[in-house]
Amino acid sequence: METTTCADRARTREELARTAYDLLVIGGGILGTSVTWMAAQAGLRVAMVDAGDFAGATSSASSKLVHGGLRYLQTGNVRLVAENHRERRALAADIAPHLVKPLTFLVPIYKGGPHGAAKLGAGVFLYSALSVFGDGMGKVISPHQALAKVPALRTEGLRAAAVYGDHQMNDSRVAVMTVRAAVDAGAVVLNHAEVVGLRKTGGTVTGTITGADLRDRLDGTEFGVSARLVLNATGPWVDHLRRMEDPSAAPSIRLSKGAHLVLRRHEPWKAALTTPVDKYRVSFAIPWEDHLLLGTTDESYEGDPGAVAATEADIAQILGEAGHAVRDEQLRREDITYAFAGLRVLPGGPGQVAAAKRETVLTRGAGGMLSVAGGKWTTYRHIGKHVLDTLAHLPGRPLGDDLADILPAVPLPGLASPDAVALRLWTDLDPGTRMDPLVARHLATHYGSIAFDLARLIRDDPALGERIHPDGPDIWAQAVFARDHEWAATVDDVVRRRTTLTVRGLDTPEVRAGIGRLLA
Repeated sequence: METTTCADRARTREELARTAYDLLVIGGGILGTSVTWMAAQAGLRVAMVDAGDFAGATSSASSKLVHGGLRYLQTGNVRLVAENHRERRALAADIAPHLVKPLTFLVPIYKGGPHGAAKLGAGVFLYSALSVFGDGMGKVISPHQALAKVPALRTEGLRAAAVYGDHQMNDSRVAVMTVRAAVDAGAVVLNHAEVVGLRKTGGTVTGTITGADLRDRLDGTEFGVSARLVLNATGPWVDHLRRMEDPSAAPSIRLSKGAHLVLRRHEPWKAALTTPVDKYRVSFAIPWEDHLLLGTTDESYEGDPGAVAATEADIAQILGEAGHAVRDEQLRREDITYAFAGLRVLPGGPGQVAAAKRETVLTRGAGGMLSVAGGKWTTYRHIGKHVLDTLAHLPGRPLGDDLADILPAVPLPGLASPDAVALRLWTDLDPGTRMDPLVARHLATHYGSIAFDLARLIRDDPALGERIHPDGPDIWAQAVFARDHEWAATVDDVVRRRTTLTVRGLDTPEVRAGIGRLLA
């Protein structure tokens, strides 16, 4: 097995520098990875670079939901909900059933709350109808039934609860699998590679963008990439790159910060909570990775995108809003294992960010660079196809006629039943080295059939089957696999985005030091 050592990064840089690409994608988040995957499927020579890790910023700071958007019904956007449902069910059934799993949601209805039982009952029925009742029929249940699903539910003043179905995932793992799918289709990718300048032909001001100059952030090596077309998919940094192209470029976006908390869970939850805070905003409480995920906030952000973080005020707000429906004993500060924040990229304009449309912004600059911003995991394949279709029909046809049809519904690597994978992982090893069922389940739901590659590593070196931290299911084989096959180059790449160590609060100094030695 080849590994992503310093020598491998050097070979990738050389390949990037010597090849003339059809498309250079700058940014490896939701949009960049999706477009790269679609472009590679369609036969283009495509490269993707990111200044940090793939999905290292907002794309791994989501609410971990693959959802139709129940709140969009509030604004009458029925068509958008139906589109979201189609993509959600495609991901769960055909594209990534090993990574996307169903989850029941309750909307608790309290005395004096912003919405009544009749309204919410009609809403969840319509929501399930737009999904052709694929997740069952939305309905209203009694407080007693709700408490059986969510034992930490606050019962004072609880009149009823509306029930509906959606899905959830680990966004970091979906991102890594999408990058792998793009590479399997022929793309060349490199993380921790920062754009320091754009290449132009025909003049410094009016010239055409034909590539980028980059610096490897890990060892300082500088190199360049040439391409017929450059796509700026840098999320919160999209206007920074647009000003590299044209210093007079006007702002195209604004930013909204969304913060989340992860807490230890004291008892199993059979459902998640969507709690109305007021007529427009909701608070999520979601069982995720054996913990509880709370969020989110929605406030304007004008600082450095690289410095965004959950503040003390965010933590107080999230706990306070969750407390509308969750009992105090489940919301203790000492149970917080992780707090994080990301930035939603919204269209520029007046008004509150909470009321801004969640839509994709496409602009083309004076030098021909296309900039795209604003995406979400549920519809990321659809957005990728839309962007690629836009690239194919740009004035002047910079991609010529080289764009083949995109293959329909290509699954992500590892497609398999998690239950079947977990069973095989547990039974295939010798009884003396048999895998812990919890570890087997963890690998099956984060890698699918690729988990068998990790099992082979353990057969060759049984020490790799040991847990990295005794309180979590992540094992050393994951760290080795992340280094060798998933482009993990820093400790944070491993603990935050290739495993669940950080979100569980298990990235102790000892753990980080051990992974650092492994990477070195």
